[in-house]
Amino acid sequence: MVAGPVARQIDGRAADVPWRRAVLAWMLIMLLETAHGALRELFLAPVVGDLHARQAGVFVGSALVFAVAWLTSRWLGARSRRALLRVGGLWVALTLVFEIALGCATGASWDRIFSDYNPLRGGFMILGLAFMFVSPLLAARLRRANNGKKP
Repeated sequence: MVAGPVARQIDGRAADVPWRRAVLAWMLIMLLETAHGALRELFLAPVVGDLHARQAGVFVGSALVFAVAWLTSRWLGARSRRALLRVGGLWVALTLVFEIALGCATGASWDRIFSDYNPLRGGFMILGLAFMFVSPLLAARLRRANNGKKP
């Protein structure tokens, strides 16, 4: 896909996704998730154990993602279902790259990095990523419904 003004001429659908704003919203999500992860490791993991803390973290993280999606839904400017799902897809792709890069940077093994994504090993991250994918759409529809507009 071609970016910038050329995209609008070649593919009109590309223009309906506010990529820069979507990336900025994702950066806010990562900032919140990083703080959340540090707090989880400091306070929750010593009490309930690492695995249970990471499992609980997926649900807290999902709430954080939804809060950002809700708060930025108008500002993002994505209006169509397709555009909102593209924003969610971008967030998922960027998050996967971020998580893997962070795991490598901290010296985590590949087994450890991917264990969070394996439900057979207690990893719930797949659920978190699935929720992240639909969060922009859900938040926009809920915001429209609360404003009295048809979702």
